[in-house]
Amino acid sequence: MSLPVRTCVGCRKRATVDDLLRIVVVAGELVPDPRRVLPGRGASLHPTAECLRAAERRRAFGRALRTSAPVEVGPLREHVLGTSS
Repeated sequence: MSLPVRTCVGCRKRATVDDLLRIVVVAGELVPDPRRVLPGRGASLHPTAECLRAAERRRAFGRALRTSAPVEVGPLREHVLGTSS
């Protein structure tokens, strides 16, 4: 059985869901969903600082998650980078 393939919103490279982190919007914040169980539309991202920065620079989260409202990246940044900066 093969795993589903998704595209990283940061680097735009395709990878299996095991290699990517699912992200959803909860109350206006980007929240990591490592177990892939939270409801709602999700976006996939390699859990690296480079892909996170690229996705932020490209404003990819709003497009991928189909939201026009600004989203807070803090919880996702903390999860990926291990810091709150």
